[in-house]
Amino acid sequence: MQTAVEALDAVPTRVWIALAVVVLGVLLGYLTSAVLVRVLQRLGVPDTIEGTSFERTARDFGTSTVVIISRLARYFVIGFAVLVALSLVGLNYVDQLGSAIAAFFPQLFAATLILIVGLVVADKVELFVAELLRGVKLERVDVIPLGAKYSVLFLATLIALSQVGVATGALMVLFAAYFFALIVLTVVAFKQMLASGAAGIYLLLNQPYGIGDEIRVGDTRGIVSEMDLFVTHIESDGEELILPNDQVFERGIARIR
Repeated sequence: MQTAVEALDAVPTRVWIALAVVVLGVLLGYLTSAVLVRVLQRLGVPDTIEGTSFERTARDFGTSTVVIISRLARYFVIGFAVLVALSLVGLNYVDQLGSAIAAFFPQLFAATLILIVGLVVADKVELFVAELLRGVKLERVDVIPLGAKYSVLFLATLIALSQVGVATGALMVLFAAYFFALIVLTVVAFKQMLASGAAGIYLLLNQPYGIGDEIRVGDTRGIVSEMDLFVTHIESDGEELILPNDQVFERGIARIR
């Protein structure tokens, strides 16, 4: 017993302080994690991100987006406490390494959090755009939600990289090039959609026909049941015909009185 007491007395005070810092860091880490989960739940984050691909993937691994974010915060607090403890021990090489890590660690945490938020927001943007375009019956229109999703992911990646010290000037040039290429590809891939939209604006402003009118477009004759910016729905002989507005505009319209 006396030998054990003497061994404990021989331990430097700074080691005990460092050990206390680690224990306190672990406690604060778990407390931060629990509080963050409560806050995110109160803000309605789980309901907001429900159905996103990131949340479904997290559920497949037995966790959730909220839990992942809370654990990242926990590990950040514990890791910072460990770095402080190592610095208190007084080892020079550890102190130097700890200073470098301590300067980079918050940036890495912020970059990781930005990527997670970017993934969730990108999924929500894809779902939102897909819902907006659900009634549009045009070729390749399903590519638009994917384009919106990857644009958000690309922007989130650029912001995350800037957090870890990657040159922001080069990133902005890269983002500008990506945005320009996206515009060019959109114009090339969706010429019909753009033409239908332009024709739809003209038809909606001038209203040569309305819902309930009987019209003839080319060889197609029927009653207008619905119309929007891109397409016109015509009911004829028990069938619903969906005509792009550019075809309606090009073929000409005959309204039957």
